[in-house]
Amino acid sequence: MVVVVCGSLVLAWLTRSALEQFDHLQKEHAAVSGETFYLGVTLRGSIRSLSEKLVRLGHDSNPTAREEFLRESAEVGGWLTTNRLQLVELAKLPLLKRVLIDDFDILDRIQLGYEVYLTQAAALLNTVTNQTGSPSFEERFALVHEASSKLILLCDEMVKAQREDFRDFLAETQVNLVNHQRLLKVTLTLVVALAGALAVLVYRGMIAPLQLGLTQSRGIIERQEKLASLGVLASGVAHEIRNPLTAIKFRLFSLKQAFPALVQNEDASIVSNEINRLERIVRDFLKFARPSEPELEDVPAERMVREACDLLKGPLERLGIFVKPEILASSRVQADAQQIKQVLINLIQNSAEAIGRDGSITVQLREEVVELEDRPQPVAVLAVVDNGKGISPEVEARLFDPFFTTKEGGTGLGLAVAEGIVEKHGGMLRYETEMNRGTSFELVLPRVEPNATKVTADRR
Repeated sequence: MVVVVCGSLVLAWLTRSALEQFDHLQKEHAAVSGETFYLGVTLRGSIRSLSEKLVRLGHDSNPTAREEFLRESAEVGGWLTTNRLQLVELAKLPLLKRVLIDDFDILDRIQLGYEVYLTQAAALLNTVTNQTGSPSFEERFALVHEASSKLILLCDEMVKAQREDFRDFLAETQVNLVNHQRLLKVTLTLVVALAGALAVLVYRGMIAPLQLGLTQSRGIIERQEKLASLGVLASGVAHEIRNPLTAIKFRLFSLKQAFPALVQNEDASIVSNEINRLERIVRDFLKFARPSEPELEDVPAERMVREACDLLKGPLERLGIFVKPEILASSRVQADAQQIKQVLINLIQNSAEAIGRDGSITVQLREEVVELEDRPQPVAVLAVVDNGKGISPEVEARLFDPFFTTKEGGTGLGLAVAEGIVEKHGGMLRYETEMNRGTSFELVLPRVEPNATKVTADRR
């Protein structure tokens, strides 16, 4: 978002700069007229026209020829002054500032030369007017040519300088246009980049979460449908099997009472063990199909952690597996202590089976702030951490599926039942695993704040 905002500001600045530069370029070109670079040519033509009139003046019978010459020469002088002022104004434009540097020096020399020319022309006019010792046509031509030749050379120099000025002006214009073109390309590139960034933001901020939510919703719906179907099936099967199992178990007990030798019989022991295993499976089915509602009460989470560790500490130490509690916080939760302890025992046993022999299991209690029910909440985290072999990706993909198990004789309902219990407590069951490094299963339960505990106690 910061990139898009900054890019938009840069784009706005680039666009404004481009528009300002185009506006300046347009104004400068509008200020430059076609005659700006033809002063030398125009002046040269005017001097030649004046010289021709001055040469013909002694032979022209027109009585107004002298006045026309004087009027035209005055116009040329005024024209020189006006154009010099215009050049001064044009030189203020950035585009022409470096172009017109030499023109002023040449124009100053032309003005001085034109004053000398007018002085010589005035002397010649007086001679012609007085008609005393009036020079011949050849002499007048030579005098006029001598007076105008230096001025014509300055005009030629001006023509050459302005030709170079015009070439430099075109070059400067070309450079400006190229710079504007680059600026437009940068602006266009930035527009495309911003559009791409905005598209990525829209995708990441709106489309991707919707797709993820849709995928998760589909997975949840499919899982719930599967669980519902399996629950109905498990409930019916469990009820149908429980009664025959009870009868078989009773008859076996009666046989052992009637024939004491059966107590030591291997076949009878196997039958008894298998009956017990079937009873355990039926019990797990019923827990999965009809989970009991938790009886919530305000309990210290530390007590449930220590009781679960104490219960399994002895049997697991015989396998070289050490279970230890790690209490990092003194949290209280609203929970059914027996159900949460059952989940912890189940997870500790799973960790022990993943280790096999010689390892360690840490049952940790800590506090965090986790997003539950779409809002951050203070929670107590009860984590069962082992240093076993971890969970493979193939097993991880079906970890919480009912009836999926990698254990011989397992029902595959342990994690499904545990997850259901935790969800009924308003929490969640999460895990982290790494191959050959271990696994961590965490029960995340809403924490009871001390103030809330005090209020509850006062009400009681």
